[in-house]
Amino acid sequence: MLIALMARDKPGALQTRLDNRDAHLAYIKDTGVVAQAGPLLDDAGEMCGSLVILDVEDMAAAQAWADNDPYAAAGLFESVSLTAWKRVIG
Repeated sequence: MLIALMARDKPGALQTRLDNRDAHLAYIKDTGVVAQAGPLLDDAGEMCGSLVILDVEDMAAAQAWADNDPYAAAGLFESVSLTAWKRVIG
């Protein structure tokens, strides 16, 4: 099941993102369930959120992945949504 995780950073939290980026990227690699991922950018081109496509068994697994993300543990996000997603192109 593909799940789109959309997360928006708290205002002014770029340093928190940068401080925890290596741990976040290691988590992506170690868990092996991320099909696609990348940061959202603001008008100035700075990272301000995340889009992650998870390939997991069910929504509970997606929620568990989101809850254990080092970015979440660091309190980076203002909001996080998980939505079932269907790949059509790509």
